Amino acid sequence: QAQLVESGGGFVQPGGSLRLSCAASRIIFSIYTMNWYRQAPGRQRELVAAISSGGRINYVESVKSRFTISRDNAKNTVYLQMNSLKPEDTAVYYCNAKWSANNYWGQGTQVTVSS
Repeated sequence: QAQLVESGGGFVQPGGSLRLSCAASRIIFSIYTMNWYRQAPGRQRELVAAISSGGRINYVESVKSRFTISRDNAKNTVYLQMNSLKPEDTAVYYCNAKWSANNYWGQGTQVTVSS
């Protein structure tokens, strides 16, 4: 069974930075598209950033120029560098791995942005 483990969430003041990590195991990491989703209370889960196996990257408009997704296939890890954080970025952030019919989720990590 595939396993995705997120880390790096926490509490930060507006304008601050956090780096999320997602370590994958029991999958052929390099062939998967890796995604970061988030879900705020009372809202639907939304796709924040994605990086394909070939390195193609996409972001939701609200995080462009502030967030950076990257992957290290040697470490089976995907990252989300989050800068200039805003209160509206507060959410549980989930790592997701997709390939063909395979679709795996991590347990989520809380990010809270508040003064």
